[in-house]
Amino acid sequence: MKYVKVDFEDECQYESLKETKKRHGLTWKGMLLHAQRELNSGPTSE
Repeated sequence: MKYVKVDFEDECQYESLKETKKRHGLTWKGMLLHAQRELNSGPTSE
């Protein structure tokens, strides 16, 4: 199993992400995977 460590700039940044995660019923892994899908689905600059 691999682990990811994230250092937040401040407590407010962490709390904001935690609330978004909770509101959408996601885990931290789910948040990362969702962000990846969104980033990959947008237009690419070549």
